[in-house]
Amino acid sequence: MTNVHIVGAGIHAFGRHDDKSGLDQGVFAAREALADAGLAWTDMQFGFGGSSAAGNADAVLPRLGLTGIQFVNVANGCATGGSALLAGYWAIKSGEFDLGVVVGFDKHPRGAFNPEPADWGLPDWYGDIGLMLTTQFFGNKINRYMGLHGITPTTLGRVAEKAFENGARTPHAWRREPVGLNAIMSSRMISDPLTQYMFCSPAEGGAALILASDRKMKELGLAGPKVRGAAVRTRVNGSFEVFSPSLDVERGPSPTQLASKAAYEMAGVGPSDIDVAQLQDTESGAEIMHMAENGFCADGEQERLLEEGATRLGGKLPVNTDGGCLACGEPIGASGLRQVYENVQQLRGRAEGRQVEGARMGYSQVYGAPGLSGVVILEA
Repeated sequence: MTNVHIVGAGIHAFGRHDDKSGLDQGVFAAREALADAGLAWTDMQFGFGGSSAAGNADAVLPRLGLTGIQFVNVANGCATGGSALLAGYWAIKSGEFDLGVVVGFDKHPRGAFNPEPADWGLPDWYGDIGLMLTTQFFGNKINRYMGLHGITPTTLGRVAEKAFENGARTPHAWRREPVGLNAIMSSRMISDPLTQYMFCSPAEGGAALILASDRKMKELGLAGPKVRGAAVRTRVNGSFEVFSPSLDVERGPSPTQLASKAAYEMAGVGPSDIDVAQLQDTESGAEIMHMAENGFCADGEQERLLEEGATRLGGKLPVNTDGGCLACGEPIGASGLRQVYENVQQLRGRAEGRQVEGARMGYSQVYGAPGLSGVVILEA
C-alpha cells in the first residue's frame, strides 16, 4: 500500500471576523492549501470536511468549482478535523485515490459550548444539573484528576502562560499577547479550579490540507511530511469520567489512550521519538491530562515537567507551539486540522519565531465529546 503525504497546508487566522462567514474562512484555507502545493482545484479527486455551526462543509464546492468531485461531510464533535484527515488518509491508503483535500471551518457565537443532552444520547437530568455546560464539566473533571495525582492550580496556570507566550509568536493565533502567571491565577474564577484565562473560547477559523500518494507526489514533483500513523478511537465501558475523588472506581482506557496506542503501533514509534506535540487543550486541565494519556509522562509528573519548562519552546517536548486552543480559540470544524497544519510548518522548518529546532516527528491529538479521540503522527 502507498504512503500518504501532506503536500499542501493552508489556514485562515482564528479569532473573530465579523466581515467573513465561516464558509469564507474555509474557502480561504482551501485556496491557501492548493497554492502551497502548487495545485489547482481541478486536480483534486476527493474531499472530506466538516463544520459544526457554519453549515455543511461541501458548501465550499460552488466557490471552488463544481467539478463532480467526491465530497463527504464529516461530523465528530471537536474531533471533526482529525476524523476528516483520517478519512482522506484511508481514501489514498486504500489505493482508490491519489490526491485530495480535507477542510474544516466554523463560526461560533460567543459564550460557552452547551449542546443539548439529547444531541449526545444522554438523559435530560445530565443537562439539568449543569454538566452539559462545558465549563462545569471540565472543572469537575480536572478537580478529580488533581486530587488523585497531586496537581496544583499553579500548574494549570503554567499551561495557560505557555499558551499565550506561544500565541504571541503565531500569525494565525487569536490571542497574540502574553499573559503572566499572576494575571492568569488571579483572573475571574469560572469553574473551580479553572479561571477565565485557563479556558479556550469558541471561535472562528478555517484550515485545509492537501493529501497525496507516493506515486502522485513523485509524478508532480511535490514534497511534504509523511503520515506515519493516524487513528480515531471511541469510548469503552468504564472509560467515562467519574468526578468525585472519593469514589474508588476502576476505569477502562480512555479514547485518547486507545487512539494513541494504535497510532504509535501503526507508525512504529513511541513517545520518546516525538519532537513536537499538539494536544487538545480546551482548558488547561485537558493539556495536563492528555500529556499522560498520550504517553508523554506518568500521571502526576506534569507538576514537575511544567515547573521545569519541559513543554515550552526549547524544552524537552514543546507542546502546543502555536498556543493551542487557549490562544487560538476553538472553531470545532477547523481545530484538529489546525494542529496538523502547525506540525506541517514545524516539520518543514517554516514556523518562524516558534520553530522547534531539528523537528522530524510531529504528534497531534484531538478529543471530541462525548468520547472519541483522534491522533496523527507525521514524519518530515
